[in-house]
Amino acid sequence: MSGDLLATDIEAYLDAHEQKDLLRFITCGSVDDGKSTLIGRLLYESKLIFDDQLAALEADSKVSGTQGGDLDLALLVDGLAAEREQGITIDVAYRFFTTDRRKFIVADTPGHEQYTRNMVTGASTADVAVILVDARKGLLTQTRRHSYLVSLLGIKTVVLAVNKMDAVGYDQSVAAAIDADYRQFASGIGLDDVTVIPISALRGDNIIETGPNLSWYDGPTLLEYLETVEPVGAATGGPMRMPVQWVTRPDPSFRGFAGQLVAGSVAPGDAVRVLPGGQTSLVERIVTADGDLDVAVAGQSVTLTLADEIDVSRGDVLAAAAEPPAVADQFETSLVWMSDQPMLPGRPYLLKIGTRTVGVSIAQPKYKINVNTMEHTAARTLELNEIGVCNLNLDRAVPFDPYEVNRDMGGFIIIDRLTDVTLAAGMIHFALRRADNVHWQSVEVHKEARAAQAHQKPCVVWFTGLSGSGKSTIANLLEKRLFADGRRTYLLDGDNVRHGLNKDLGFTEADRVENIRRVAEVSKLMVDAGLIVLVSFISPFRAERRMARALLEEGEFVEVYVDTPLEVAESRDPKGLYRKARRGELVNFTGIDSPYEPPEDPEIRVDTTTMTPDEAADRVLRVLRERAILPSAGG
Repeated sequence: MSGDLLATDIEAYLDAHEQKDLLRFITCGSVDDGKSTLIGRLLYESKLIFDDQLAALEADSKVSGTQGGDLDLALLVDGLAAEREQGITIDVAYRFFTTDRRKFIVADTPGHEQYTRNMVTGASTADVAVILVDARKGLLTQTRRHSYLVSLLGIKTVVLAVNKMDAVGYDQSVAAAIDADYRQFASGIGLDDVTVIPISALRGDNIIETGPNLSWYDGPTLLEYLETVEPVGAATGGPMRMPVQWVTRPDPSFRGFAGQLVAGSVAPGDAVRVLPGGQTSLVERIVTADGDLDVAVAGQSVTLTLADEIDVSRGDVLAAAAEPPAVADQFETSLVWMSDQPMLPGRPYLLKIGTRTVGVSIAQPKYKINVNTMEHTAARTLELNEIGVCNLNLDRAVPFDPYEVNRDMGGFIIIDRLTDVTLAAGMIHFALRRADNVHWQSVEVHKEARAAQAHQKPCVVWFTGLSGSGKSTIANLLEKRLFADGRRTYLLDGDNVRHGLNKDLGFTEADRVENIRRVAEVSKLMVDAGLIVLVSFISPFRAERRMARALLEEGEFVEVYVDTPLEVAESRDPKGLYRKARRGELVNFTGIDSPYEPPEDPEIRVDTTTMTPDEAADRVLRVLRERAILPSAGG
């Protein structure tokens, strides 16, 4: 029908096309289950391949195909050269196609375990998952892995496509056995809306038409199912939610708040609440490029104007005033780690939820999940493609709904502060109530009073450098000078702290991060006590030194880079640690098999190849006086 309309009335065709609803689905499963062939078959049978594409496909099939010169429909999707050479999909390939009844965006996701993060990306916006199983092999590890990820990411509507039925002689008992096995597994992970469809993507059986080979099957073809399915959880009802993407002020008389509704609907006159602030107002207008609307619904991008001049910024959420989302800064979440660098508990990261970006630190995982067995196992960190349950601590409160209620309001990503690389995807379970029970106790003797009594400005002088650089020697000399001058100080030395406060920590990267986090928090308390705190730690990572600086007020953190070349530090080797590391008796030793990241802009740099320890201590003392940390006696 649409083809006839296209030939006779292009405007009517485009209008009809615009009115179709859109279904997003993914294909996933184990390697070589036929995902790309299936999508290629859908495109081919839907007559959505242009003549030049078909000609290119015929040529490519002869060079790179796997069908003996016949059309290899998988090549329509496996666009990367590496995929064609290896015969596997290693990236998420998105394709669009349409039928008379519906528009589709399909994501062909990788099957290999090491590309789990790509599969998560493809699933994050999907409504339906088509999980393929090779009829010859039955359920495999990746079938279970992808099914669990599908459930975790909130996709509740699943098609189990039992592919390659031609390879088992279209045997009904094979499909029935796989059907029974999968339903038993799926019920255990919360997948209850499962439809099993036997197919042959290569031969076209049960894709568009059932065909004679599957006459025993009386259900819908795959395309019929996709055209008619109403996914569980895809409803756009519920209370109104709109994260503010942009505050628009084209002229002094107009102030609007642009964004996409992610739930519910809104109309002029509706009462809305701005979160996290909590102010309320009424919607005055719903503005779009095509004119004002009487109502806007989830999925639409609009600009709202409000009746009152209240403070609304990018990252805020406009919500139904009577049913607002909760606001919190601590959560239990599921995390899918997507970076080659492991997750380090305590390290400061960024979290993006909706249109808001905040600082976050991740606690040690409660457990990680073996997605092959569903077993919960202990973990200190998360590696690439691992999934764990972790508590998060944000640096400010954000509005949210649990992920199972609203994927847009409960889903987030973790970002590296320095590189802006996405490290993880996460789903909020619930807010932690501990914050409701812990309150800041005001005290009358405060930091300023203690500092005035001590006639000094409290601060942290943070010595960093390689083992053997002379940090502790210089810090000790500096403290002696300060003590002789009547200053109130305390020296936190790396080795000494590991005898008590941090005796439970080893020297893995994760433990080193936690080592510095604890020392930074202790340093902050000592600054509040009015002390000048000398910290002497290798502290090899910039991220943790930045975290320690961020805990203090401007001017209270003085970074001293004790700059000593590795060969010089190793030649000193006062504790014999370098010799042990070179013999392989000491692993994760900074400078040998663990990196040291030099400060980029320290307040003080001392070169111990040209300065004596006494000269270095004097230099630091001069800078402290220049910064008025050590006021003169009459000051």
